[in-house]
Amino acid sequence: MKKLFKVLSVVALGLVLGACSTQKKGETSKSAADKKEVVVGLDDTFVPMGFKDDSGKIVGFDVDLAKAVFELTDQKVKFQPIDWSMKETELKNGTIDMIWNGYSVTPQRQKKVTFTDTYMKNTQVLVTPKKSNITKPEQMKGKVLGAQEGSSGYDTFTKQPEVLQDIVKNNDATLYASFNEAFIDLENSRIDGLLIDKVYAEYYLTQAKKLAEYNIIELPFDSEDFSVGIRKDDEKLAKQINEGFKKLQENGKFKEISEKWFGQDVTPKQ
Repeated sequence: MKKLFKVLSVVALGLVLGACSTQKKGETSKSAADKKEVVVGLDDTFVPMGFKDDSGKIVGFDVDLAKAVFELTDQKVKFQPIDWSMKETELKNGTIDMIWNGYSVTPQRQKKVTFTDTYMKNTQVLVTPKKSNITKPEQMKGKVLGAQEGSSGYDTFTKQPEVLQDIVKNNDATLYASFNEAFIDLENSRIDGLLIDKVYAEYYLTQAKKLAEYNIIELPFDSEDFSVGIRKDDEKLAKQINEGFKKLQENGKFKEISEKWFGQDVTPKQ
C-alpha cells in the first residue's frame, strides 16, 4: 500500500508540474498584440534611432515610430535598454516583446526571429579621421578597425572578408558594446577606422559638429532593411505592426516623424 501511495504521489506531482509548465509556456507564447503594455528592447546609445538625451529620456526615430504604431491600438510602450549582443536571447526569454532599434534583416537573424515589413533602408560605411588621409577601404591595410559587437555591420564584415577583413590588422575588428565607445577611441586614434551604420555616423557627427573632420566612406556592401524583430510564434504582433506602418504612411504621421529626425521622408517606396 505504501509503495502504491508513493507511485501515485509521484504521478500526481508530475501532473502538477506539467500543468505549471504548460501554463508558463502558454503565458510566454501569448501574443504581445493582446497586452496593455508592450516592451521594446533597444540599444539606448544608437542615435538617432533610440538613445538617451541630455535629460536621460529615451528618444529617437524608432521611439517615436513605435509610440505612433501602438497609439493606434491604445497600447503603452516601455523601452527597455539591453545588451545588444544578447538581443535575440532577451526576446526568446520573454524579457522584451520585440527588437526595435535600427535592427537590420540578415539571413542569420531570420532563423531566430520573425521580421515585420521593412520601414527604412540603411547602409554600412567606414568612418575615418580626415587627418589620416584614409579615403578608400583598401587604405585600411594593416590598420585597426572598430565595429559594434552583435551588429549587422560586423556580420557583413565577416561574410564579405575581401572588403576589409582580409586587409585590416589581425584580420578582425576591435569590438565595442556601443558606437559611442567606438567613436571615443576613433577620436583618440586608438583605432584607425570605424565600420558603422550610415544613419548613426551622419547624425552623431552632425550633432557633435564634427562632420567636417571625418570621412564617411561608402563600402561595396548591399543596403540593409531596418525591421522590427518579433518572436517566431507571434505572427499576430508582426501583422499588427505592419498594419500600423501602413496607416501611418497613409495619414502622413510616418513622414512627419521622418522629417523630424532626418530632415527628409525615409518612408520605403512601394
